Amino acid sequence: MPHVNIKHFPSLNKEQQLALAEGITKVLTDVIKCNENAISIALEPIESAIWHETVYVPEIINRKELLCKFPNY
Repeated sequence: MPHVNIKHFPSLNKEQQLALAEGITKVLTDVIKCNENAISIALEPIESAIWHETVYVPEIINRKELLCKFPNY
């Protein structure tokens, strides 16, 4: 624990992916005081053409009670 799954447009290069994973790991270890070995992070590229039906509706609109930050788009 914890597992983080980030859906994003497929524009992140390997360096950006590593930087993102390192930053998220640092925040999680600082805020929830877990060991970095307990953290797993998945990066899931989603094409912009299918973002609305794949992510926005099922995960943002239909599960808004789980969001701690709502998008403004």
